[in-house]
Amino acid sequence: MYPRIGIRPIIDGRLGGIRESLEETTMNMARAVAALYEQEIRYPDGTAVQVVIADTCIGGVKESADCALKFERENVGVSLSVTPCWCYGSETMDMNPMLPKAIWGFNGTERPGAVYLAATLAAHNQFGLPSFGIYGHDVQDMGDASIPQDVRDRLLSFARAGLSVALMRGKSYLAIGSVSMGIAGSIVNNDFFQSYMGMRTEYVDSTEIIRRIEKKIYDEAEYEKALEWVKTNCREGEDFNPV
Repeated sequence: MYPRIGIRPIIDGRLGGIRESLEETTMNMARAVAALYEQEIRYPDGTAVQVVIADTCIGGVKESADCALKFERENVGVSLSVTPCWCYGSETMDMNPMLPKAIWGFNGTERPGAVYLAATLAAHNQFGLPSFGIYGHDVQDMGDASIPQDVRDRLLSFARAGLSVALMRGKSYLAIGSVSMGIAGSIVNNDFFQSYMGMRTEYVDSTEIIRRIEKKIYDEAEYEKALEWVKTNCREGEDFNPV
């Protein structure tokens, strides 16, 4: 199963009129991003990305923990927190060190999410948990459910990059030809792949690939599938780098 994108709607947790007035706006903000992702982002097989939204808005530690458990059950690999207002940062922030994460703080006319964005990014930095900040250039009314183009672009860029990391985590990177080619640029940086991508690294010389093909040491069905892809997408004689 492909990793999913998780959305965390963050809210001002003070009851008695404040939280209650923000519930619908906050959850609608999460739903709008989910719809954007499902429409614009695809998995490697071409299917639409799957998005998971927390069951409730997150205004405190208990709701943060409940969301973390749901994300674990639902195979979430990327985490985005969204908020239209000021909130309690240390109680609502995403503490999972394995998830690429970002915060969209709504640039609104009331209780701007920028305050939460700045404070919580500082908290992420203090805890050593990298997080990206997303904030629109233009001020919007609190009830404006649209996503400005600049915010849209940043949301999509983050999700695509984060999803790429999530898809690679736990996989192995196979370097072919690093010995026989003798090119420094083809030498794999193990620390980068293991520390940043969560990937193992392996090495196979090009001559070993030829030997396995000649002796048929491979999965024939996978070989035919790969060969067909090459014939379809890398047609001989075509110029793929026109001037």
